[in-house]
Amino acid sequence: MAHAQEFALVPTEEQLREIDRELRFEPTKNPSPKVLTREQIDFYNENGYLMPLDAFDPEEAADFRKWFDGLLDRTLGSGKDSYSISSAHLKYGRIWDLLRSERIVGPVADLLGENIVGWGAHFFCKMPGDGKQVTWHQDASYWPMTPSRTVTVWLAVDDADVENAAMRFLPGSHLEGRIPYRESAGGEGNVLTQTVEGIERFGEPVDDVLRAGQFSLHSDLLLHGSEANRSARRRCGLTLRYCAVEVRAHLGWNAKGLIVRGRDAEGYWTDPPRPADG
Repeated sequence: MAHAQEFALVPTEEQLREIDRELRFEPTKNPSPKVLTREQIDFYNENGYLMPLDAFDPEEAADFRKWFDGLLDRTLGSGKDSYSISSAHLKYGRIWDLLRSERIVGPVADLLGENIVGWGAHFFCKMPGDGKQVTWHQDASYWPMTPSRTVTVWLAVDDADVENAAMRFLPGSHLEGRIPYRESAGGEGNVLTQTVEGIERFGEPVDDVLRAGQFSLHSDLLLHGSEANRSARRRCGLTLRYCAVEVRAHLGWNAKGLIVRGRDAEGYWTDPPRPADG
C-alpha cells in the first residue's frame, strides 16, 4: 500500500508546469439527480457553487466541534499551527468515515457521477484575531491533477459569517478556465501562495455563510477566498475534496484517494484502509 509520505504534499510551481493539465469546467448533465434538484444542478453549472446543505444536526455539530477542539489542542501543543491539519482522512478514522458519509457523498454524486474518489481533507482554522487572509484563487491551480473535475465540500465546524471571515465566492468565474495569478510574497499574510488580481471584472462576491454542521459545494475552478478573521470568534471549516475516478493525479497523489462511491475499474487510486481513531 502507498503511504502518505509517498506523495508531494505541496507541489512546486516548476512541478506543476511540467504536468499537462486540462483546466476547464465540465458542466454536470444529470437529468435524474437523487439528492439535488435539477434547479440546483443548473445553478451549480452557472455559478460554480451551492449552499447551504446540511451534514449534521446541532447535536452532531457540537460533538464534531468538541472532537476537533481536542485535535486542535494537540496540534498546537506540538508546535504546529491551526492550518497544518491536512490529509486528515489518512490519519483519523473519524475523518475517513466522514469523507465516505452518504449525507455528503450523495449531493457530490449528483454532480460528479456514480464513481467517485475522496482524496482530500484539510482543516482551515482561523483563530480569533488571526491576521491571515486567503487571497482569491482557484483550487485547481495548486493541484497536480487533470482534468479539473474536483468538487470541494466546505463543512462548517464553527458558525461562519461575515464577522469571522466566512469564505467568499465569485459566481461564474469557474467558466473562465485557467485564470492567471501571481505568486504571493512572504509578507502578505496569505495562508496560501497564489493571488488572482483584478477580481472586479468577475462581479460581486457572495459570502458563504453557514451554520456549524452545514456545508457548501464549489468547483475547483471557482475563484474564492476569505478575509482575515479580526473577530473574537474562531472560524474553522473542513474541506473535503472529491473527483471522478477518471481524473489522474500526478506526483503520487493517487495515494490519497478513497473510493467513496462506485468502483475504480482500473485500480488507479490506492484506496487506503481506515486509519485508527485519533
